[in-house]
Amino acid sequence: MEISIRKIEPAEAEILSALAKQTFYDTFVGTCTDEDMNSFLEEYFNVPQIKKELEDTDSFNFFAIADNQPVGYIRFKEDYNGFAYIKKWKAIELKRLYIVKEFHGKGIAQQLMALFMDHAINNKYEVAWLGVWEFNFKAQGFYKKYGFEDSGYGHPFPIGNTPQTDRWYWKFLKNVQ
Repeated sequence: MEISIRKIEPAEAEILSALAKQTFYDTFVGTCTDEDMNSFLEEYFNVPQIKKELEDTDSFNFFAIADNQPVGYIRFKEDYNGFAYIKKWKAIELKRLYIVKEFHGKGIAQQLMALFMDHAINNKYEVAWLGVWEFNFKAQGFYKKYGFEDSGYGHPFPIGNTPQTDRWYWKFLKNVQ
Protein backbone atom coordinates (compact mmCIF):
# COMPACT_ATOMS: atom_id res chain seq x y z
CA MET A 1 0.00 0.00 0.00
CA GLU A 2 1.38 3.37 -0.98
CA ILE A 3 1.07 6.10 1.61
CA SER A 4 1.63 9.77 0.88
CA ILE A 5 1.81 12.60 3.35
CA ARG A 6 0.68 16.10 2.55
CA LYS A 7 -0.12 19.35 4.30
CA ILE A 8 -3.74 19.88 5.29
CA GLU A 9 -5.24 23.09 3.92
CA PRO A 10 -7.78 25.21 5.85
CA ALA A 11 -10.37 24.46 3.16
CA GLU A 12 -10.18 20.82 4.29
CA ALA A 13 -11.41 21.57 7.82
CA GLU A 14 -14.60 19.59 7.31
CA ILE A 15 -12.64 16.50 6.19
CA LEU A 16 -10.24 16.77 9.12
CA SER A 17 -13.10 17.37 11.56
CA ALA A 18 -14.77 14.12 10.50
CA LEU A 19 -11.48 12.19 10.62
CA ALA A 20 -10.55 13.65 14.03
CA LYS A 21 -13.94 12.74 15.49
CA GLN A 22 -13.79 9.22 14.08
CA THR A 23 -10.26 8.45 15.23
CA PHE A 24 -10.66 10.00 18.68
CA TYR A 25 -13.91 8.11 19.19
CA ASP A 26 -12.37 4.82 18.06
CA THR A 27 -9.41 5.34 20.39
CA PHE A 28 -11.35 6.30 23.51
CA VAL A 29 -14.79 4.69 23.16
CA GLY A 30 -15.74 2.99 26.43
CA THR A 31 -13.54 5.25 28.58
CA CYS A 32 -16.36 7.70 29.33
CA THR A 33 -20.11 8.05 28.92
CA ASP A 34 -21.58 8.46 25.44
CA GLU A 35 -22.82 11.90 26.48
CA ASP A 36 -19.35 12.99 27.58
CA MET A 37 -17.78 11.61 24.39
CA ASN A 38 -20.26 13.34 22.08
CA SER A 39 -19.89 16.62 23.93
CA PHE A 40 -16.08 16.42 23.76
CA LEU A 41 -16.08 15.61 20.04
CA GLU A 42 -18.36 18.55 19.28
CA GLU A 43 -16.40 20.98 21.45
CA TYR A 44 -12.89 20.15 20.24
CA PHE A 45 -13.36 18.78 16.73
CA ASN A 46 -16.09 20.99 15.29
CA VAL A 47 -15.38 22.50 11.87
CA PRO A 48 -14.80 26.12 13.05
CA GLN A 49 -12.35 24.92 15.74
CA ILE A 50 -10.47 22.72 13.28
CA LYS A 51 -10.38 25.52 10.70
CA LYS A 52 -8.94 27.88 13.34
CA GLU A 53 -6.20 25.32 14.08
CA LEU A 54 -5.45 24.90 10.36
CA GLU A 55 -5.21 28.67 9.91
CA ASP A 56 -2.67 28.95 12.74
CA THR A 57 0.58 29.58 10.86
CA ASP A 58 2.59 28.19 13.82
CA SER A 59 0.79 24.83 13.64
CA PHE A 60 1.80 21.98 11.33
CA ASN A 61 -0.96 19.65 10.12
CA PHE A 62 -0.55 16.74 7.72
CA PHE A 63 -2.74 13.99 6.30
CA ALA A 64 -1.57 10.47 5.61
CA ILE A 65 -3.28 9.44 2.36
CA ALA A 66 -3.99 5.89 1.14
CA ASP A 67 -6.17 5.11 -1.87
CA ASN A 68 -6.78 8.87 -2.31
CA GLN A 69 -8.38 9.07 1.16
CA PRO A 70 -7.07 10.55 4.43
CA VAL A 71 -6.42 7.63 6.78
CA GLY A 72 -4.51 9.48 9.49
CA TYR A 73 -3.22 12.84 10.53
CA ILE A 74 -0.66 14.59 12.68
CA ARG A 75 -0.61 18.01 14.30
CA PHE A 76 2.41 19.58 15.98
CA LYS A 77 3.36 23.02 17.19
CA GLU A 78 5.87 24.89 19.30
CA ASP A 79 3.63 25.38 22.30
CA TYR A 80 4.34 25.72 26.00
CA ASN A 81 0.84 26.40 27.33
CA GLY A 82 0.02 23.02 28.83
CA PHE A 83 3.34 22.14 30.43
CA ALA A 84 5.07 25.11 32.09
CA TYR A 85 8.19 23.13 33.02
CA ILE A 86 9.02 22.58 29.34
CA LYS A 87 9.71 26.32 28.91
CA LYS A 88 13.29 25.65 29.98
CA TRP A 89 14.04 24.38 26.47
CA LYS A 90 13.17 25.09 22.86
CA ALA A 91 10.39 22.52 22.60
CA ILE A 92 7.86 21.25 20.09
CA GLU A 93 4.66 19.46 21.07
CA LEU A 94 3.13 16.56 19.19
CA LYS A 95 -0.50 17.54 19.69
CA ARG A 96 -2.27 14.77 17.76
CA LEU A 97 -1.34 11.62 15.90
CA TYR A 98 -4.27 9.42 14.90
CA ILE A 99 -4.76 6.67 12.34
CA VAL A 100 -8.06 5.15 11.17
CA LYS A 101 -8.29 1.82 13.01
CA GLU A 102 -8.55 -0.24 9.80
CA PHE A 103 -5.12 1.14 8.83
CA HIS A 104 -3.33 0.38 12.11
CA GLY A 105 -0.23 -1.75 11.69
CA LYS A 106 0.57 -0.55 8.17
CA GLY A 107 3.45 1.79 9.04
CA ILE A 108 1.43 4.99 8.70
CA ALA A 109 2.00 6.22 12.24
CA GLN A 110 5.72 5.60 11.76
CA GLN A 111 5.77 7.77 8.64
CA LEU A 112 3.98 10.60 10.43
CA MET A 113 6.26 10.23 13.43
CA ALA A 114 9.31 10.41 11.15
CA LEU A 115 7.94 13.66 9.71
CA PHE A 116 7.55 15.09 13.21
CA MET A 117 11.00 14.01 14.39
CA ASP A 118 12.66 15.30 11.21
CA HIS A 119 10.97 18.66 11.73
CA ALA A 120 12.08 18.78 15.36
CA ILE A 121 15.70 17.97 14.51
CA ASN A 122 15.92 20.18 11.40
CA ASN A 123 14.53 23.14 13.35
CA LYS A 124 16.95 22.57 16.23
CA TYR A 125 14.43 21.84 18.96
CA GLU A 126 15.98 20.67 22.21
CA VAL A 127 13.04 18.52 23.24
CA ALA A 128 9.97 16.96 21.64
CA TRP A 129 7.02 16.30 23.93
CA LEU A 130 3.46 15.02 23.95
CA GLY A 131 0.58 14.06 26.19
CA VAL A 132 -0.63 10.46 26.28
CA TRP A 133 -3.50 9.01 28.29
CA GLU A 134 -2.22 7.14 31.33
CA PHE A 135 -4.04 3.94 30.28
CA ASN A 136 -3.23 4.04 26.54
CA PHE A 137 -0.44 1.50 26.83
CA LYS A 138 -0.34 0.87 23.08
CA ALA A 139 0.41 4.54 22.37
CA GLN A 140 2.89 4.71 25.24
CA GLY A 141 4.74 1.72 23.79
CA PHE A 142 4.78 3.35 20.35
CA TYR A 143 6.31 6.56 21.70
CA LYS A 144 8.84 4.66 23.81
CA LYS A 145 10.12 3.02 20.61
CA TYR A 146 11.09 6.54 19.51
CA GLY A 147 12.95 7.23 22.73
CA PHE A 148 10.21 9.14 24.53
CA GLU A 149 10.06 8.74 28.29
CA ASP A 150 7.50 9.62 30.93
CA SER A 151 8.63 13.00 32.26
CA GLY A 152 7.10 12.36 35.67
CA TYR A 153 4.57 15.10 34.98
CA GLY A 154 0.94 14.82 33.99
CA HIS A 155 -2.21 16.85 33.68
CA PRO A 156 -5.95 16.35 33.92
CA PHE A 157 -7.55 15.55 30.55
CA PRO A 158 -11.25 15.09 31.33
CA ILE A 159 -13.62 13.95 28.63
CA GLY A 160 -16.71 15.85 29.65
CA ASN A 161 -17.41 14.96 33.26
CA THR A 162 -15.24 11.84 33.10
CA PRO A 163 -11.91 12.50 34.84
CA GLN A 164 -8.84 11.25 32.99
CA THR A 165 -5.13 11.99 33.22
CA ASP A 166 -2.52 12.38 30.50
CA ARG A 167 1.15 11.79 31.14
CA TRP A 168 3.68 14.17 29.58
CA TYR A 169 6.26 12.22 27.59
CA TRP A 170 9.42 13.84 26.30
CA LYS A 171 12.51 13.13 24.27
CA PHE A 172 15.62 15.23 24.47
CA LEU A 173 17.21 15.68 21.06
CA LYS A 174 20.95 15.16 21.26
CA ASN A 175 21.94 16.46 17.86
CA VAL A 176 20.97 20.06 18.55
CA GLN A 177 23.89 22.46 18.36
